[in-house]
Amino acid sequence: MKKTYDNEMKLEFLSKSSNESFARIAVAAFASQLDPTIEELSDIKTAVSEIVTNCIIHAYDSPDEIIKIISKIQDNSIIIEISDTGKGIEDIELAKKPLYTSKAELERSGMGFTIVENFMDELKIESIVELGTKVTMKKIIRDNTYNDELDDDNT
Repeated sequence: MKKTYDNEMKLEFLSKSSNESFARIAVAAFASQLDPTIEELSDIKTAVSEIVTNCIIHAYDSPDEIIKIISKIQDNSIIIEISDTGKGIEDIELAKKPLYTSKAELERSGMGFTIVENFMDELKIESIVELGTKVTMKKIIRDNTYNDELDDDNT
């Protein structure tokens, strides 16, 4: 049985660095229907930016390849899948280590997956060498009603 979601968005774009900001804004706009806080929205934008940048830098040698994003809203969460059909990751655990980069000559910091792990509630990385990589992230948008009530009581 196919899992149903409250809403879903699919996006495809070329692996050009100029499309990184487009991707992060598009996903943030889609996530806005959950009424996230500024911090939650910033976390989502940063995570999308990191993973899309990884696709552009590490997956492909050409800016003419495709990056795909599928974003799904379910209850109070956004699930974001970002995939490429590039080189793949040989050792996912190594790639997740802080400061590791496969492109040291480009002065990469090697902190992308570490940042995403800290900003998102869930992170799953699937990769097959020479077939590509899919990163699935989940962010739970907290119910801010209680905090709003506290703010009202303090005025």
